[in-house]
Amino acid sequence: MNPLVIESGNETPEIILDKRSNTFVFKGKSLPENPITFYNPVMQWLENYSTDPNPETIVNFMMVYFNTSSSKIILDILKKLEMIKKSGHNVVVNWRFREDDEEMLEAGEIYSERVSIQFNLIPDETVN
Repeated sequence: MNPLVIESGNETPEIILDKRSNTFVFKGKSLPENPITFYNPVMQWLENYSTDPNPETIVNFMMVYFNTSSSKIILDILKKLEMIKKSGHNVVVNWRFREDDEEMLEAGEIYSERVSIQFNLIPDETVN
């Protein structure tokens, strides 16, 4: 399975989905003009990945900002990860945020309540 790598733009996050290296990262800010179009390759990649996932999938979210329409897509991504867990695989989400970023902490808390997967809220000053 080929990795999916999307470089960050002014209003879009860096995304790395690489089964072979077991690297799953969402980093930066998400304000795409059309989030469904922007995230469509991510959802397709995750759909394919879900048919033969790694025994353990650790996903690092290091978001500094996202708009309301992106928040729905992030929940869809988390729901897809939840389905991988329900199929018998270990899934861990590391929600990394700057310690002074109460909005990202709160977003992580809300997401952690909406999905049944291990969800770690991690203060991380390297998030930018």
